[in-house]
Amino acid sequence: MEPAKLFTKHPASVGETYGEHLAMASSFGLRMILGGCACLIHGLLPFLFVKTGSKQVSTLHETMVANRRRAPLPGILDFVI
Repeated sequence: MEPAKLFTKHPASVGETYGEHLAMASSFGLRMILGGCACLIHGLLPFLFVKTGSKQVSTLHETMVANRRRAPLPGILDFVI
């Protein structure tokens, strides 16, 4: 596979350019980090961030799974190494 395809094949499979995919994946990652921090704080102080973790999971699922225009790639396993 040519090197440029390594950066464009997966983004194209989900209907995004490389730049769009970079922005979307980065925003998901930041939301997950912040949501995870809120969950850790909630574990220590259960009166804080009562719905934050579940709201982030719901929002990310809606954005990533329910609304995504995904074209499946044949023979590609659905996990990250």
